[in-house]
Amino acid sequence: MTPSQNIDYQQLRFSYRPCAEQTPGMAARVHPVVVVGAGPVGLSTAIDLARQGIAVVLVDDDDTLSTGSRAICFAKRTLDIFDRLGCADRMVGKGVGWNRGKVFLRDQAVYEFDLLPEEGHARPAFINLQQYYVEGYLLEQAQTLPQIEIRWKNKVSAIAHHEDHEALLVDTPDGPYTLKASYVVAADGSRSPLRRMMGLESQGHTFRDRFLIADVRMDAPFPAERWFWFDPPFHPNQSVLLHRQPDNVWRIDFQLGWDADPVLEKTAERVIPRVQALLGQEAQFSLEWVSVYTFSCVRMERFRHGRVFFVGDAAHCVSPFGARGANSGIQDAENLAWKLASVLQGHAPDALLDTYASEREYAADENLLNSTRSTDFITPKSRVSRQFRDAVLALAREHGFARRLVNSGRLSLPATLRDSPLNSADRAPFASALCPGAPCVDAPVVTAAGASWLLRQLGDRFVLMVFSAAAALPQRQFNALLELTHLMQPRPLHLLFVSDAPVTAQDEFLLASVSGGIATQVQDSDGLAAQRHDARPGTCYLIRPDQHVSARWRDIDAGQIAGALLRAYGHGAAALPHRHAA
Repeated sequence: MTPSQNIDYQQLRFSYRPCAEQTPGMAARVHPVVVVGAGPVGLSTAIDLARQGIAVVLVDDDDTLSTGSRAICFAKRTLDIFDRLGCADRMVGKGVGWNRGKVFLRDQAVYEFDLLPEEGHARPAFINLQQYYVEGYLLEQAQTLPQIEIRWKNKVSAIAHHEDHEALLVDTPDGPYTLKASYVVAADGSRSPLRRMMGLESQGHTFRDRFLIADVRMDAPFPAERWFWFDPPFHPNQSVLLHRQPDNVWRIDFQLGWDADPVLEKTAERVIPRVQALLGQEAQFSLEWVSVYTFSCVRMERFRHGRVFFVGDAAHCVSPFGARGANSGIQDAENLAWKLASVLQGHAPDALLDTYASEREYAADENLLNSTRSTDFITPKSRVSRQFRDAVLALAREHGFARRLVNSGRLSLPATLRDSPLNSADRAPFASALCPGAPCVDAPVVTAAGASWLLRQLGDRFVLMVFSAAAALPQRQFNALLELTHLMQPRPLHLLFVSDAPVTAQDEFLLASVSGGIATQVQDSDGLAAQRHDARPGTCYLIRPDQHVSARWRDIDAGQIAGALLRAYGHGAAALPHRHAA
């Protein structure tokens, strides 16, 4: 499939092809990883693993991408991940970027908000982009990677656990075959067949309410903002959400109430009058896609079961308020991929994989809590809770404290994994919120090749980010860092020097020559990188391949860095054969 802006991704069909395991007499090999499900989370997992050198078989029981807009709000953190996977530019180019929103009570604006009020970020707070575009762009990226084999019309019907692998029974148009894998990633959606086959369940709360999604194609003067109405005159006693998508398509969510007939409410005779009530009787529009949904806030008790890992909706589901579903699933994929790669490459013990479960279960609980609170505020189930909500909204017009209580969907933010066993505790005070466990934030930088962004210099590897020019370090410190990178082999560690000095091509050449290519330098041209990290000369941060902070120090100590790196690889506080301080 050749990348093109003119592809109708909803109409694509992918060919079924027999695979090696179906050849008579061919012994079934054990693949490193099999990913089940070619949605956004499964595709992201496969791409991330392939980028780190791991061969992946991706199976899907269908031969199409998604239809209808479905997930549309993709957060800045997700865009940063897509940047690392190599396809964010296309998504941002096609998507509708937005940072601002408005909240209304009846026909009056209550207040506005800005989710990214400061400059110096490569990506907006959110883009709106239909899920079929996201899947299409991810698929096209996956098809460029020879480590990924995609098998369409391959339906997993059974799983058998063995000591050293999993065996999947896969049904195809040519009959069943056995697919073996060292590890299996279940990205097969909220109704996960793999979860059911393994006798596992999700637990939580299902909300007794229904919402109508109407994707409407029209020319409209509304800005690219998130507009949320409580009890509007055009849809009294309920709530409405409006978002702009690409191609002049607008997403409108209408709360219906639990008693609404989901079949009747999807008919044009019911949908069109609701849209006209919002837009006006003279508005010209057409319906692109209509759906009625209920939702749950649920998760599996554990996301890891031996050699099987559950990600995305297969592991947890939340309400759509706050755009926490797809975004958290993409973050699951990123968290798991580098850990699987590290274990398969012999750089880390199996225990590292347990931290996928513990970290992402914590993140899921945070999303479930925020999602449940949003739903309770948006859909009050008692007279008292409704009175409280309306009082908060009335106060929010004039008072900032009340605006913090308004909850029209606490929009997706990445979890800070403060209690992760992979972290090393601070040894000195920092004013920055980028504590161990926090995701990194971006800042503009300049390389010898020109303007760039800090996160793009991190990549998908362990990085020691040192706030100093390499040449400004005492020679013994610089040598100690170089010795550390060799001592930690085969575990890769890259050195990134960040300073306010311009970087010339000669500087970069000399640094690469001395370091053997494991060190680079960038200029913090606006000082934002140092500001956001509360950095001074000599401050250093150890960054994981998923761009979360593992540790930070005020001064360079190679022994402490080595211990923190081993811990971040899942070795606990194991010591090196010898420790030394710079």
